[in-house]
This record gives sequence, C-alpha cells and structure tokens, in this order.
Amino acid sequence: MGFVKVIRDKSYFQRFQVKYKRRRECKTDYYARKKLILQDKNKYKTPKYRFVVRFTNRDIMCQIFSSDLTHDTCLVSAYSHELQRYGIKLGLTNYAAAYCTGLLLARRLNKKLKLEYEGNTEELGEYYEVEANEEGPAPFSAILDVGLKPTTTGSRMFGALKGACDGGIDIPHGDRRFPRPKSDAQGKDYEPDAEFHRKYIFGGHVAEYMTKLKDDDDEAYKKQFSKYISEGIEPEDLEGIYEAAHKAIREDPTKPRGELERGRFKVREKPKDKDFVYKKKTWKCHPRKLTCAQRKNAIKKKLLAMGKKKVSVDPRVKRKKRKLKKVKKKCKPNKKQKKHLKKIMEIKKEKDKKIREGKLKVKKKPKKKGRNNKNKRSEKKASKKVTGEEKDKK
Repeated sequence: MGFVKVIRDKSYFQRFQVKYKRRRECKTDYYARKKLILQDKNKYKTPKYRFVVRFTNRDIMCQIFSSDLTHDTCLVSAYSHELQRYGIKLGLTNYAAAYCTGLLLARRLNKKLKLEYEGNTEELGEYYEVEANEEGPAPFSAILDVGLKPTTTGSRMFGALKGACDGGIDIPHGDRRFPRPKSDAQGKDYEPDAEFHRKYIFGGHVAEYMTKLKDDDDEAYKKQFSKYISEGIEPEDLEGIYEAAHKAIREDPTKPRGELERGRFKVREKPKDKDFVYKKKTWKCHPRKLTCAQRKNAIKKKLLAMGKKKVSVDPRVKRKKRKLKKVKKKCKPNKKQKKHLKKIMEIKKEKDKKIREGKLKVKKKPKKKGRNNKNKRSEKKASKKVTGEEKDKK
C-alpha cells in the first residue's frame, strides 16, 4: 500500500471555526458589508447611511440603514406593496415599480428630516445628481447597498436607485448600468440613451410586450395578463398610471393604509372596529409563566379530580411569619452598677491578701480522673504483686 497523507486529522477538526450564520445561509457578503460599514476614526459615532434594496418574488424593499456596534438601525423604509395606495395595483416587482418605491422612500425621508429638496421632475431618463443649496442644510447622502444581487446592466436595482436620486437623495452613481439598447461597445465605450431609460421608468417595456403578445397569441395574452384584463388596464394606460403615481407620491408620501387593507396583499370584508385589540399569541412550546399561587391552585384541582377530599388551605392566604426575639445589645453600666462592681473587686483583693498571709486556707479541688490516675493504679498493682512473690521466697 502506498503512502497516504492525512490532511484533515483530529487537530484540524479541533481548531475548525464555523463561519457566521448568515454567511452559511448565503444571505450576507461580510467582505462587502465591512467595506460599507467602516467609518473613519475621526468621525467617531457619526452614522454611515446605506441605501439598501432587496427583492422578493412579490415585493421590493427599500430602506435606509446605519450600523451600530451591536445592531443596524432603520431610519426610513418603503415597500412596493404600498404603491397600491397610489393607484398601482399590478406589476409590483417590475422596473417601473422599483423606481416608484425608491421615489417613495426619498420623499418620506426628506419629509421626516424636513429637507427642501424636490429632486428631478423633468426629463426623468437623464442622469441626475442632487445639488446642495448654498443656504440651508446639505442633501441627505447614502451609499447603495447591493447585497448579493448581481449588478448587471438594466437591473431593477438601478431603477430604485434612480427613483431615490430623483426624489432628492444624494447617492454617488453613474449612468453606465441604466437600461440602454444592446450594442457592441465594451468597457467605458458606451452610449447612455435617456429616451430608452424613460420608457422603462413608465412601464413602456411592459406595454410593448403586452401589445406584441396580444397580436401574436390572444390566448397566451389572456392567460398571462388576466389580472390586467379584469382591472380593465390596457397597454396604452400604463404610462398614465405611473405618471399619476409619481404625482401622488410627491403630494403625500406618508399615506395611511386603507380601512380594508389587511397585511400586505389581503383585503378585509369589513373595516376594523376602533376598539379592536389583537389577542396575544400563545405557543405550546413556550407556555406563559405562572405565579406560585396559580401553580398551587392547578395542583389543588388535579388532586380534587383524583378524588382526594382534604386539600391544603388556599395558597393565596399568607401565613403568619414567626417573629424572632431580638437580642439586646450590651450597654454601658450605670453609676449603681459601677459601685457594685467596685465593691466586688475590693472584696476579691482582701481575700487574696489573706491567702498570701496565711490567714485563710484554700480548699484544693479534687483532681479529675484521667489517664494519670489509671497509670498510678497500674503501678500500685504491680508493687503488690512484687511484695507477694517476696513473701513466698521467705
């Protein structure tokens, strides 16, 4: 048998260190996160804000986060399911919806911080950066947090970025990754197309596909866009819907949810009562903690159910506590006590004098029986035996 090299032995597994949980779940890129979070030491405790964009199958989330030593704090958030309040009922995950969600976040943030930056309202397809006012506070600045999503050209993420910039947030970016027609240009040799980008912002690419599918295959169109047909939305109506939504978002970015809204995508049958209070959730695996009295009562009921007649007194009744006698502290003697002590001391001194002079005899106390006495007895017995032997010789 040939030589086998053992690479992963016992010492390897003893020193093995598990990676962070969110890295194991493939949720967080800690290398990128560290770069985004690190703050200069001379800017101690100054928050470094991130514009976080995340996508699910049914929703788009835009949030402004700042990191602390122990946790991240969210300043403002906006979700694409909230666009239903502004007239966009369908297509909540496309490029146009991502732009609206970014715009909603930016307008909310400026309203919260009381910043007077309207952003871009004309020529939405063009590249735009917020310019700081000479008088007054500077615009809110943040960095784009991509997460694990690939930064490909025309990604919906850049739609959310464009919406936030047009809303009045200062996010450093370029126009290289915005949607543009395909070309053979590579690297820095690219040509941004403002009209093409504007078409995506107002859902023109969706309208084009709808008309194409309608002409080619009517059955496939009815199957894929059945919800649009039920709502009575035609391909030509999409641009007007998104334009009205942009206007409504700028007017009131903090619109409250409707009376019939329930959760994210559900609807109520009736509006909720004013005095309605949700019940606290309970789980069998995590039962509520009972007080001592409640636990004793439960045991009492079980014993009664078993047929026991005598059950202890109600545990809620408090028993009388035993009062311990307090030990009196030693206090200083009074004048009378001092006189009495002096007399006793004088009597003792006189007694000692008489004993020294020989006038008084002190009775000796009898010695206690111990080991010494036993030894003496044994010696006496031995001497008696010796004397008996001597008598016989004589």
